[in-house]
Amino acid sequence: MQRRDFLKAGLGAAIAGPLLLQPWQAHGDPPAGGAAADEGMPLGPQQPLVRSKLDPALDLTDAVTLETWVKAAPMEQGGGRILDKLIAGTSEGFTLDTYPGNSLRMITRKGSCSFDARLAADRWTHVAGVYSASGKMFALYLDGQQVAAVMDGDFPAMTTPRTPLTIGADPDGANLFHGRILRAAVYSRALTSEEIAQRFANPNTRLTGAVGEWTFPANPGKTIAPIHGALILMNTNWTPDVVGAVAGPENALALWYRKPAREWLEALPIGNGRIAAMVFGGVGTETLQLNEGTLWGGGPHNYDNPEGLAALPQIRQLVFEDKFHEAEELVNAKFMGKPAGQMPYQTVGNLKLTFADQENASEYRRDLDVSSARTHVQYRAGGVQYQREAFASAPDNVIVMRLTASKPGKIGFSVAFDSPQKTTSSSPDAHTIAIDGTSGDHGGVAGAVKFQALARVLAEGGRVHSEAGTLTVEGANAVTLLISIATSYKNYQDVSGDAAALALGYLDAAAKKPYERIRSAHVDDYQRMFRRVEIDLGTSPAAKLPTDERVVAFQNGQDPSLTALHFQFGRYLLISCSRPGNQPATLQGLWNHEMNPPWDSKYTININTEMNYWPAAPANLIECYEPLFDMIGEISVTGRHTAKTQYNANGWVTHHNTDAWRGTAPVDQVYSGMWPSGGMWLCKSFWDHYEFTGDEAALRRHYPIMKGAAEFFLDTLVEHPVQQYLVTNPSVSPEIPHAGGYICAGPTMDNQLLRDLFDACVAAAELFGEDADFAARVKATRARLAPDRVGKAGQLREWLDDWDMESPDMHNRHVSHLYGLFPSHQITRRGTPELFAAASKSLEIRGDDATGWSMGWKINLWARLEDGDHAHKLLAMLLTPQRTAPNLFDLHPPFQIDGNFGAVSGICEMLLQSHSQEIHLLPALPSAWPTGRIHGLRARPGAEIDLSWNNGKLASATIRSQHAGALRIRSAAPLSVTEHGRPVASSQDGDVIIFTAAKGGTYAVRPA
Repeated sequence: MQRRDFLKAGLGAAIAGPLLLQPWQAHGDPPAGGAAADEGMPLGPQQPLVRSKLDPALDLTDAVTLETWVKAAPMEQGGGRILDKLIAGTSEGFTLDTYPGNSLRMITRKGSCSFDARLAADRWTHVAGVYSASGKMFALYLDGQQVAAVMDGDFPAMTTPRTPLTIGADPDGANLFHGRILRAAVYSRALTSEEIAQRFANPNTRLTGAVGEWTFPANPGKTIAPIHGALILMNTNWTPDVVGAVAGPENALALWYRKPAREWLEALPIGNGRIAAMVFGGVGTETLQLNEGTLWGGGPHNYDNPEGLAALPQIRQLVFEDKFHEAEELVNAKFMGKPAGQMPYQTVGNLKLTFADQENASEYRRDLDVSSARTHVQYRAGGVQYQREAFASAPDNVIVMRLTASKPGKIGFSVAFDSPQKTTSSSPDAHTIAIDGTSGDHGGVAGAVKFQALARVLAEGGRVHSEAGTLTVEGANAVTLLISIATSYKNYQDVSGDAAALALGYLDAAAKKPYERIRSAHVDDYQRMFRRVEIDLGTSPAAKLPTDERVVAFQNGQDPSLTALHFQFGRYLLISCSRPGNQPATLQGLWNHEMNPPWDSKYTININTEMNYWPAAPANLIECYEPLFDMIGEISVTGRHTAKTQYNANGWVTHHNTDAWRGTAPVDQVYSGMWPSGGMWLCKSFWDHYEFTGDEAALRRHYPIMKGAAEFFLDTLVEHPVQQYLVTNPSVSPEIPHAGGYICAGPTMDNQLLRDLFDACVAAAELFGEDADFAARVKATRARLAPDRVGKAGQLREWLDDWDMESPDMHNRHVSHLYGLFPSHQITRRGTPELFAAASKSLEIRGDDATGWSMGWKINLWARLEDGDHAHKLLAMLLTPQRTAPNLFDLHPPFQIDGNFGAVSGICEMLLQSHSQEIHLLPALPSAWPTGRIHGLRARPGAEIDLSWNNGKLASATIRSQHAGALRIRSAAPLSVTEHGRPVASSQDGDVIIFTAAKGGTYAVRPA
């Protein structure tokens, strides 16, 4: 997917200085106010996270100076934010941060100014970054001396995103800086070189223009007051005193914690496929951050660029002439969508409950029970035991919270909405509050989605009052709180729905039911899907620890039950964010607390959206596919317009991103956006669904869409002038540069995708006995595609030419050319041994360390290579604080849900594979799981499988066949098959046993 990462975060980076000793490095410890070595606030995992409130004083547009004194600890995963008011993944706002090697960088809308600083770990370094649009100044200073500057180009005014100033992290609490911070300041003007030198010499020098200046103690309290300026910082890690440790829940399928959430990445997610909340579990204040899946910025929009078609022949010619830079410039000028970015998924806002006299609590615990999709909070305060339960009900279309106490008359609180959207609040009746708004503008497209959220209190005893958008409850024995949210979004073309009528309808219907009935219907509905799969990988003493502590300790590999919990949590997330009739899972599933989240929390279809659905079939959640299938159908309509407008082609096309408005034109940058193959990869999910289910009726519905995707490429593939293959042009191997640039013709991944699409179309046409001429044309075109080939380093070549070893980014997180190994099965151990070895070599060259989602993909790849220990190594790297948040959300960083789903798929692949016309039992079992069992995995060609193993060897398997026909079962040891205790006739083909299954038959498989 597109990522403005540490090396691509800006447009005009200053070239790093030489690695010679600089004058500022010879000073020793600078005069940071006489600080001792162990003073200053620690930054990093499990350390204080300090930020401001949203404050207009930080809405700086012309100039800013960021200043700090830091010590930088080594950071294995790259760099981190020091002073940050930037939307992650963008240049909206400003930040002072480090990138790999603890080098220094400042980012504004201008781009980035960077310097190879190698910030020291053993002394305080004075750092300053200065930007001025009117003064045309962008510079970095170390210990009072300027070390880098950007002097050329435009100097645009800065934007003012609605994010706070965060110390040591980004707004999500990710991209953590590791080290210590002693002092910092933000100025609303550009300090001069003389002033910065003066501050280095004497930190107590007071200068004008300080929005805030602070000193940081080693153990900050709830707030940090400024020593200059007026901006107060808050320690978001501070929580009210919670004393008295309590044991965790008996249920092993629960995430649990001994303190309330301090950050969004510590809150617990609930969702019903349409609406969602993040539950913080606070004591004095409870926060539910709210989402509705159709609340997107902008409105119905056509991104197609009518100038693209005229430029296409020249672009192709430039690519064939190896004039890659010129081709990329022409694409940017004439072929990218209008606008060149798409719309963001946005938050509804928050519902906050404020409780009186509950700041000090004991016996606190909060948890998320993934076996029943409910969160719980319990604590004791003032001699009273308080409990809260929350869930998002799909049957009743509301979010529900139940509040109880051990003594009567003790439930009292006020509740109100707040939102970063433009909204109005009201009190429709004595028991209800409302918030109404419209989604935000973005990229020049006006916000068009109207929404309403309602909260209603159903109290047992006590008094309830509603006024001016605030509900007040006093002296109740118990309370049920119902939350309803709806929008005006009907589909990608129509936003004329009545949000208020929908929201009220859901609320009124639920309010007529007793709480226990709502709760029971929710649990039954959820468990109907969740209970299909059970997993047991063993346990250890670590299983008794809170979940956040288990993540910190997991790298020692002695917590197999955390792997099982992570697996089932991933299934919980997919059920909770992808239900029939709703939107598919975004980059963040259904959960997002920002107006402009990283990468807009869209659908990135050069890997991430597809990865979201890798577990749907093998993890037995087949109906979770439906929202994705609905979106593909809609994209096939908008994509026909793009195909005709920009390529003059039949069929349909989509590139690397889409949104709620189903944009299909190329967007963002050439290195990600100029890739016409997104539709092919999406169509693979149709064929996967058919292979796992044998559902011909579904395939019949999907076949016209698959055919349309193929028709586009039948019209647009062009002959390579040298190699004579038919190739895509222009294209990219997603986000990977070759020595000449990114743009290219016929990258390996495109050819692999074409083979899968063409083969599926031919097979479907033959199954249905139709489209013979079309199928013949597809076969002829397929025969002219370039084959996968081995390169000079023994690797699988990523491009037509053997450019891999000259790539300036050969360790990139993307492994697109290995699509043929997984999720496709064009490369297999027994079918294509030479390519299998080359794929393994490519994976070794790429390396293990990567972003969270990339590690998720690599787990699957190593499983397909049948190397269970290496797959488990990647899983262990994923389950660390650098790549997994305290609430088990995957971290790129920042949060991306695809890594969660990639890990679920990877565990399935380690235990069961069915891609080579056979069911392979325990193909990549790691030594870390010597004994275990799993129940209910799905396999091709339509079967459910139970497995158990002891001492690393298969003990038994059960196969429930959904279709009649021959089954081929591969195992490391000879097998026997019985049905109801009677032997089943079988034959042997090497390590494969073959028998004929009856539809609905259940077969026991054991070592012979």
